[in-house]
Amino acid sequence: MQQFYNSTYLERYGRPMEENFLTLLWSLSVSMYPLGGFFGSLMVAPLVNKLGRKGTLLFNNIFSIVPAVMMGVSEIAKSYEIIIVARILVGICAGLSSNVVPMYLGELSPKNLRGAIGIIPQLFITIGILSAQVLGIRHILGNNTGWPLMLGLTGIPALLELMLLPFFPESPRYMLIQRGDEKTARKGLQQLRGWEEVEEELSEMRLEDQSERAEGRLSVLTLLSQRSLRWQLVSIVAMNMGQQLSGVNAIYYYADSIYASAGVKDSHIQYVTVGTGAVNVFMTIAAVFVVEASGRRLLLLIGFGICCGACVLLTIALSFQESVSWMPYVSIACVIIYVIGHAIGPSPIPYVVTTEMFRQSSRPAAFMVAGSVHWLSNFTVGLVFPFLESGLGPYSFIVFSIVCLATLVYIWLMVPETKNKTFLEVSQMFARKNKVEIKLGDGGLPLKDNLQDAVMVTAF
Repeated sequence: MQQFYNSTYLERYGRPMEENFLTLLWSLSVSMYPLGGFFGSLMVAPLVNKLGRKGTLLFNNIFSIVPAVMMGVSEIAKSYEIIIVARILVGICAGLSSNVVPMYLGELSPKNLRGAIGIIPQLFITIGILSAQVLGIRHILGNNTGWPLMLGLTGIPALLELMLLPFFPESPRYMLIQRGDEKTARKGLQQLRGWEEVEEELSEMRLEDQSERAEGRLSVLTLLSQRSLRWQLVSIVAMNMGQQLSGVNAIYYYADSIYASAGVKDSHIQYVTVGTGAVNVFMTIAAVFVVEASGRRLLLLIGFGICCGACVLLTIALSFQESVSWMPYVSIACVIIYVIGHAIGPSPIPYVVTTEMFRQSSRPAAFMVAGSVHWLSNFTVGLVFPFLESGLGPYSFIVFSIVCLATLVYIWLMVPETKNKTFLEVSQMFARKNKVEIKLGDGGLPLKDNLQDAVMVTAF
């Protein structure tokens, strides 16, 4: 692609592009994606409240199909500007889908499967990354003639979603609590569960609806000022910052040089990278199957703990790899161990927990905050890491290990286990931390395990 940028400039202006200008254009092409993701996150709350979860996902396909076409024809159009604009648009698509898909699936899922289903979006992200790594092999599409087709293929999943998603119901919670349409909510639940008797779930939704009527929909500003949501908000900010500032992008950035130092030929590094992507997919599949047994909290603690240890060992290995012959192999092991740790906890679980920590009125604004923090942190790492790496070298991974450790300590102290809990039960757990009270009935009864026994909820 950089050759395309250079040849297009030469064709236009009759002189080769300066190195600094090429670096600037390439940096813009890369950084516009997380910046678009940030803008997409800002659109989450207004769109999901207006169009619904399903409606927002259908609308979002515009931001996938249009840039796919733009990037696919960029070489024919002889325009690198098209690629930069398309990167912003596809970033908006990623910002919306990375927040709305977990929200939609979390609201559709029964509580005993919400964790496993909530990890599925991250599983497909890892499959997408692996597919891109395979297609990016030089003799497939990772060459001067194949890259426009590779970029254009990104519109195919959006076309599939446009064809299939209309056959799925809108979120029953959205329909009952936010739209007041119990008939459609009941029909959607029956379609999802495969049986007629869904009264227990509807009762739990009605209970949540009654508890929130006094609050109405919460904007981001209201969310920030709500004492009853204080620790939930701090927790999702901490987890999303920890997820992105833990060094996952830096690990992938450094991986090629680590493989080369271990004696892997330049032509073979791409295959090792594909192998790393396959490990990522495999471990995310493992997380799907263990999250309901182990819980969210344990996977987060284990994941951040593994990442912290891997960063420390990687720093030591990189420092001694010139003097100790077998140390480059330790570096490769550290990269793989880090990928395993990130795949089982920090990558997928924050989305699941964000869904579970908030109730219907506050969830869109919460995802808007979480998504904004996620993409700004992603952008920050991409911007800062090259300078960090040039200044500290291998010791830059100590910074990431500190972030992992700090996030681990916060989760250990402040984040409760949310598996197999209703949204209202999770709110009750945080009510104690926030020093507020969720009252049931006129007598201020505590939240009951059996929601059918509770008749009325008053707002706290």
